[in-house]
Amino acid sequence: IINVPPLTEERRIELSKQAKAEAEETKVGVRNDRKQANNELKKLELSEDLVANLEIDIQNMTDIHIKKIDEFLSAKEKEIMTV
Repeated sequence: IINVPPLTEERRIELSKQAKAEAEETKVGVRNDRKQANNELKKLELSEDLVANLEIDIQNMTDIHIKKIDEFLSAKEKEIMTV
C-alpha cells in the first residue's frame, strides 16, 4: 500500500495549468484537422456551392469539438481544485 499525501494548493494550480496546456494543444489539433479537411475539399473538383456547404459543416463539427474540449477542461479544473 502506498500512501499518497493530499495535493497542496500549489500543486493543484500546477496541475490546472497543465490541463489548460493539454486542452489548448488539443484545440490546435482540431483546428489543424479542419484546415487539412478544407484543403482536401478544395482539391476535389466539386461545385462552389457544395464546397461552401461542406466547409460550413466542417466548421460546425470543429465548433462542437472545441466546445466539448472546453467542457472537459472545466470539469477537470473543478475536479483538480476540489479539496
